[in-house]
Amino acid sequence: MALPRISRVYGAVNVGSFRISAMIMGVSETGEMIVLGSGHRASQGIKRGYITDMAAATYAIRDAVERAEKNAGTSVSSVWVGCAGAGLASQIAKVEIEIGGRRIEEEDIEQLLITAQDSIQPDARMVLHAQPAHYTLDGAHGVANPKGLHAERLGVDIHVMFAEGAPVRNLIEAVQNAHLEVESVVAAPIAAGHSCLTHEERELGTALIEIGGQTTNVSVYAAGMLLGLKSIPFGSADITDAVASAFGIRRFQAERLKCVAGSAIASPTDHREMVPVSGPDEEVTGPVARGADDKNRIPRAELVSVVTEQLSRLTDSVNKALKEMGFSGARGSQVVLTGGGAELAGIAEFTQSALGRPVRIGRPPSLRGLPEAHANPGFATLAGLCLYAADDPVDIRTIDRGYQETVKVSGTAMVNRVLRAIKEYF
Repeated sequence: MALPRISRVYGAVNVGSFRISAMIMGVSETGEMIVLGSGHRASQGIKRGYITDMAAATYAIRDAVERAEKNAGTSVSSVWVGCAGAGLASQIAKVEIEIGGRRIEEEDIEQLLITAQDSIQPDARMVLHAQPAHYTLDGAHGVANPKGLHAERLGVDIHVMFAEGAPVRNLIEAVQNAHLEVESVVAAPIAAGHSCLTHEERELGTALIEIGGQTTNVSVYAAGMLLGLKSIPFGSADITDAVASAFGIRRFQAERLKCVAGSAIASPTDHREMVPVSGPDEEVTGPVARGADDKNRIPRAELVSVVTEQLSRLTDSVNKALKEMGFSGARGSQVVLTGGGAELAGIAEFTQSALGRPVRIGRPPSLRGLPEAHANPGFATLAGLCLYAADDPVDIRTIDRGYQETVKVSGTAMVNRVLRAIKEYF
């Protein structure tokens, strides 16, 4: 079936510690989002979300984008870049102005957002996003568009996302060295939220846990916006390292064991099941795994034990982060797991038991052209970057201060204004 005419094309690159992935998405004339091509490769030059080798990171980014371009049959010159590390932090700024009970005009909203610009206090950090989440009328929340309504006071809640300046500049430079322009650097939890969470989940209150290779981001959504964010320096690669250390095997063998035979839930048959350390087409080199039999096989129960021990460490940290952000009691309900680490078998059930809350796995939405291999949690942030770009979110920092302020006056105030105008111009 032929693709419809594409009116706009977006490119995205998600720079993770485990993999670097790229996607090219088009918007048809009817508004349908279509994945034109995607590609990924192993990450290089990146440690826990930070660029540690500029040349290696640049090469990996360029390679991932070229794979996506080849699959899409088109090229991109600029991309939206996902950032999972760099000391991400969020803040909600609340701003109000007096309206005086009259009808709210577009100029009032503009004045409010310009006033909100002065409320951002970066404290030597870089501001990634500064977006109006929702408006308030006389303190009442949940107003999407206040234009045309009457109020004494008009307010807005601004969601501000901060990051450390130097790591973000390194990320931008790595992308630019790959001959690409950077449209914007987007915090990974924002992109993942666009991809995995429904509108109702963002409104009612949901914790989004993005388990990456070396970093886990815990974010809390409520009232339609991201209210809090905590980063934990632990990811799925740490589980792999624990498996490699426990059995004295190489990392690639530990990664295969974790993905193929690992699980977050133990079963009664695990003690009887022996798992081969080496793959079917892999030549056995080096020492035999610690505790293995004569065929270099280990009990699956021991593998599951190592995995669950590490997951317990992670969920303890997650639970602590959620409590610090106030996600507890009646306010804490749904939890969504996403990221590459969420692909581990049984992790939703394990996390649900550990946190005492309902848990589901967050995947990218069903998009036309999305490969089956990329329709999993590990690529949710990548798809979210394109969806975020297509939404064209408002950033209050881009609003021009050179506006003409409009103030409605009457009675004596109107007379005084006329007299001042006569004195000034005649």
